[in-house]
Amino acid sequence: MTSLAIIDYGAGNLRSAAKAFERVAAGLADAPQIIVTDDPEAVRRADRIMLPGVGAFADCKAGLDAVAGMREVLEEKVIAKGTPFLGVCVGMQLMADEGREKVVTPGLGWIAGAVEKLTPADPALKIPHMGWNTLAFTQPHPLLAGIADGPQGLHAYFVHSYHLKTADAGTLFATADYGGPVTACVGRDNLFGTQFHPEKSQALGLKLIENFLGWRP
Repeated sequence: MTSLAIIDYGAGNLRSAAKAFERVAAGLADAPQIIVTDDPEAVRRADRIMLPGVGAFADCKAGLDAVAGMREVLEEKVIAKGTPFLGVCVGMQLMADEGREKVVTPGLGWIAGAVEKLTPADPALKIPHMGWNTLAFTQPHPLLAGIADGPQGLHAYFVHSYHLKTADAGTLFATADYGGPVTACVGRDNLFGTQFHPEKSQALGLKLIENFLGWRP
């Protein structure tokens, strides 16, 4: 049996994420085991990895660094061995070179760019950006297959004040509109990240999770 490890480092909606992945997995012919874990060895054995994240960039990075051996296992599995990886919300932002939330905090350095505060052109738009938005795909990706984008497309649920501004347009896969383009999806090789929460995004999120569980980059 294959497995997906959802990393527990004290900074994510673990229960709702696990339930969404379990729901999708139950409908697959070769259902993977969904594991929520803070054990690097369990992550090393996993076939897929998901990194959640809620809160401030610096706090999440500190929480991840505090789990002994986790950073090393992530580098080994994700970067060296090419294990499929999904980062969600701050879990996606942590892939950046750095976060610029109040202080500059080094990220994992997997996606070139920096996490910066949202600056909507319309001053009436409140920060944090919280609610439902459609997506605009900038290029195709297997994890976005079967998902309708554009004004009449499916909606994703966002709650954030910062987003990852990529240094390379080739790593940007989708945006949302909130007084200007907001980064919604990034990726490269075996890495993919969503600023929105798939586990809270109903039809769009469940389809993306299904795509991730079948993805072989």
